[in-house]
Amino acid sequence: MAQSESASAYCRKFFGRTPFGLSGTDPEFSDFFTNFAFDEVVRQDAMDDRTRFLVILATLTGCQGLDAFRDLLPGAFRAGLTAIQVREMLYQAVAYLGIGRVLPFLKAANTVMAEAGIPLPEEGQGTTTPQTRIEAGNQAQVDIFGEGMRGFQDSGPEDARHINRWLAGNCFGDYYTREGLDYRQREMITFCFLSAQGGCEPQLTSHAAANLRIGNDEGFLIQVISQALPYIGYPRSLNALSCLRKAAEAAREA
Repeated sequence: MAQSESASAYCRKFFGRTPFGLSGTDPEFSDFFTNFAFDEVVRQDAMDDRTRFLVILATLTGCQGLDAFRDLLPGAFRAGLTAIQVREMLYQAVAYLGIGRVLPFLKAANTVMAEAGIPLPEEGQGTTTPQTRIEAGNQAQVDIFGEGMRGFQDSGPEDARHINRWLAGNCFGDYYTREGLDYRQREMITFCFLSAQGGCEPQLTSHAAANLRIGNDEGFLIQVISQALPYIGYPRSLNALSCLRKAAEAAREA
């Protein structure tokens, strides 16, 4: 088997070579994976390359694919994804994956950015203060999930109410209110984090519903799952599809 002309052209355009460094030691695998990920999957839909790379990088962060993330990040920049967008994706990942999983990706991204001549640190993107973050975060929850989230920070059993306040103030107030990515992009990458991480199906279904509510429709989210599949495999991709179908059916019945 040899690389298809389309796969080779795609790799030259965005990476300058076949990524992952396996063509010398594992040439057969390198060719058929490259033909699948960078030809067949890429041609499946009309997703623009910037969105595709944002999906891939968020997915790799979610599944802890550090080596692949490092290898593909320069291609994301060539596709037009900005350093601020990559950084915002990684910052938000901390809310869903934890700093223990995200720290290696932040360090890898900083190294790649420095090698690319991108000045660090970049301009801050925050829009809230310690005094406004909870209220602004709850408004983001309402904007994304609906009026049923109004006052969420003050709801729930008293012994765990602080977690709901953290969700409003930290997860949404510290992250979703930042500039650099809009709500649709932020909910899309959250869908990627949860799909790739696995074991989060209730949250994945909830965020699938949120995506649908703010304009990332079912067809688009199927494209997201399709572009993520080479990086997380079939079981987690099929789980994501099942959660999406469940959310879409509930939306149709509402």
